[in-house]
Amino acid sequence: MRGGRNVFLVGLMGAGKTTAGRLLARRLKREFLDSDHEIERRCGVKVPVIFEIEGEPGFRAREAALIAELTAREDVVLATGGGAVLDEANRRHLATRGTVIYLHAPPAALFERVRQDRNRPLLATADPQARLQELYTVRDPLYREIADIVIDTGRQSVQNLARHLLGRLREEWKLSA
Repeated sequence: MRGGRNVFLVGLMGAGKTTAGRLLARRLKREFLDSDHEIERRCGVKVPVIFEIEGEPGFRAREAALIAELTAREDVVLATGGGAVLDEANRRHLATRGTVIYLHAPPAALFERVRQDRNRPLLATADPQARLQELYTVRDPLYREIADIVIDTGRQSVQNLARHLLGRLREEWKLSA
């Protein structure tokens, strides 16, 4: 069993990693962690401010150090930032220290979910929908490379998504209902 049954949620922004992860952690009776929120807590500022001051490379360096630390814990549910998979060491830590679930949704659906969110520095462009499509094109193969489970988030409620995730984890871990 990898990582003491850690669960790592990956996927693009708006896929539901934080919302579903919180509920899943509650149902599994595990600690819930969100890498972006943890970075914000430790830095004392929001992710867009880190991007503004340090740029994406500075943020990614912080993220890599945090992913190495958080994936070393046991019995956690971790929602990663959408770009965490860009770093090869992050992918290795995620793939070897727990069960990776890719919450997949098409870019158009993701855009509908995040278009009003001003806390998305990578979408602060003239054409945020095209930028989201670019991110999907680059990241989708990386998510799939490390995923043990791929779930299409679709239009289901977060409760149904968490129930579906729990069922798939039980299958993966070969647990009884």
